[in-house]
Amino acid sequence: MSTPPTSSRPEPPKTPPPDASSDPADTAAEAPQQADDSGQPAMDPQVKNIQPGGGIVMSIELAWGRLRRAWLRSFFPGYVSRMQSLRQGDRGDLPFDPVDPRDVKYYRNQATYHWDQADDPFYWRESLPFVRVGLAELLILGGGMLLLAVAAGWFWWLLAIGPLIVAGLIVWFFRDPARAVPEGLGTVVAPADGKLVQIERVEDPELGVCIQFGIFLSIFNVHANRASLPGKVVAIRYRPGKFLNALRPESAKENENLDVTVELDAGEIPGPIASRRCRIRQITGQFARRIVCWVRPGDVLKRGEMFGMIKLGSRTELLIPDDPSLRVVAQLGQKIAAGNTVLAKYE
Repeated sequence: MSTPPTSSRPEPPKTPPPDASSDPADTAAEAPQQADDSGQPAMDPQVKNIQPGGGIVMSIELAWGRLRRAWLRSFFPGYVSRMQSLRQGDRGDLPFDPVDPRDVKYYRNQATYHWDQADDPFYWRESLPFVRVGLAELLILGGGMLLLAVAAGWFWWLLAIGPLIVAGLIVWFFRDPARAVPEGLGTVVAPADGKLVQIERVEDPELGVCIQFGIFLSIFNVHANRASLPGKVVAIRYRPGKFLNALRPESAKENENLDVTVELDAGEIPGPIASRRCRIRQITGQFARRIVCWVRPGDVLKRGEMFGMIKLGSRTELLIPDDPSLRVVAQLGQKIAAGNTVLAKYE
């Protein structure tokens, strides 16, 4: 089992909790928005939660959260008070007053309340062999298929085979296998599992001359995304769009996508270079319509650290600065594993 490391971010001071009797309207003043070198906001204002495209399962889970908070406040006020005394930060733009860490699952990329690992009674879920942000899909979709298989099996056992296969695919899709991350300065690891379908030298308007890697993820691949190089997140960009087949080249420009731009750690690329930033782009596919990214500007990522996922078949692109010291070691058509396969090295 693997436990996804938590990205480093400054710890705000503890603040007194507000009245927990209801979910009052947010009265906190909005913090000044940081900007990147181009003058744009570092965090795209469209990104209000970790899954900006929404979704049915997300809506169900948020509705369940409202019921859970009402239940806890009515029958377990002591628990509510204790969790409020342990939370840190302030409410920010969170649209409700959270009771415990489960309530901020979809808002981890916002400047809002958080709990230390030792104070989080649900942190054990990180050690499960599944990506935590997919547990609701596992329960609702996978569990629904199992119930359908049981019901169908009462009539004729062969009818249960189809739902059982679908349930198995859902479990397989959200798995989170352990990954051994290669060490060494300048080592570029794959940001996603799948098939390497593009290695191309491109001119990027923000990053300059780069090497672009394109990775196609089928429904059989692990869909968690990991940082290719260590550094600090400096910008998040989200663009709604179409849901074309991820194998089509135009899908990279026309499909819904989200960019994570990272300022690389000093020493990762030797010598002078125009840009020391890389970008990982999460792109939806024909069936994958839910991009998840839980980091925000200021977070510090380790090499191979998980920062998001794309749910159900998609494409991931990586742009890294071109440089005479760069040696591409991966090959087109190669099957790669996120955080484990080495794509290139700065020597």
